Amino acid sequence: MKKLLTILLVLTLTLSLVACGGAQTTTTTANDAATTEAAGSADDNVITVGASSTPHAEILEQVKDALAAEGYTLNIVTYDDYVLPNEALADGTLDANYFQHTPYLNNYNASNGTDLVAAASIHYEPFGIYGNGVDDLSQLADGATIIIPADDSNETRALLLLQQEGLITLPEDASATVGVSTLDIVDNGGYNIVPVQADTVAAQLNNSDAGTIAVINGNYAMAAGLKVENALAIEDASGDAAQTYANIIAVRKDDLNSAKTQALIKALQTDAVKQYIEETYNGAVVAIF
Repeated sequence: MKKLLTILLVLTLTLSLVACGGAQTTTTTANDAATTEAAGSADDNVITVGASSTPHAEILEQVKDALAAEGYTLNIVTYDDYVLPNEALADGTLDANYFQHTPYLNNYNASNGTDLVAAASIHYEPFGIYGNGVDDLSQLADGATIIIPADDSNETRALLLLQQEGLITLPEDASATVGVSTLDIVDNGGYNIVPVQADTVAAQLNNSDAGTIAVINGNYAMAAGLKVENALAIEDASGDAAQTYANIIAVRKDDLNSAKTQALIKALQTDAVKQYIEETYNGAVVAIF
C-alpha cells in the first residue's frame, strides 16, 4: 500500500509539472524521469544538465561518449523557457545548466537571491533581425512594429543591435554591462517597439502583419527554422558581444570546482565539439573556447 501511494504521488507531481506549462522534457526514459530530481546531485557518476533543446542539448549529446569513458553518465533535461533551468539548478535538481549567458545569469541571481556562477564559456549565438515581408532594413516603413525579447539582458542586447543598425538611438553610456530598456530609448526612429517573452518572438513575427521585423535569440531562431544567413542584420562579431553573451555552463557556486563540473567542461571544450558546431550550425552558433 505504501508503495502504491508513493507511485501515485510521483504521478501527481509529474502531471502538475506538465500542467504548469509543459516546459520540461528529458532524454531519460519515462521510468528514469521520475527519479531525475533525486539523481541530480546524489549519484557521483551521473551528471544531470538542463539545456535548451537547440543547440545546447544537441551539443551536449556529442559528449556523452567522452564522459562515459571517464565513468560518467550524462543525463540531459531539456527546457523550453528561461526560468525553470535556473530554478532546478538552484534547488539541486540539476548539476549544471547550459542555455544562458552571464548577463542573464547575473540578473536572475539578483532577482531571486541565488548564487549560481558561470563555470565555462562554450559558444556564442549571434542575435539576428528577421522580417515578415521585409527583405532589407531600408524598406522598413515609418511606424513599423519591431518585436524584441522582454527579459532584462536580452532586451538590452536587442536594443543595442537596433542601434547598431541605425534604427534607434540609445543613451551614450548604453552597454551590456549598464543595461537598457525601451524606457531608455532616446529616439525610437518612429517605430513601434514591442517587448514580448523571448520564447514567443519568432511565433509572433510569423503571425504579424507584413512589414514587421523582430530581434530573435539565436537558439529560438534556429528552433523556428530561421537561418542566420537570411537575417536582415546580426550582431557585430568584432564587438564585445561574443564574450559578453557567450553561452555558459552554469553551476552552484559550491560546485564550481567539483569533479563533475570539471569533467563536463573538459568534455565540451574539445576540437571535436568545435568541429561539430562549425559543421552543424553554419555560423548560427560559434564556438568560443
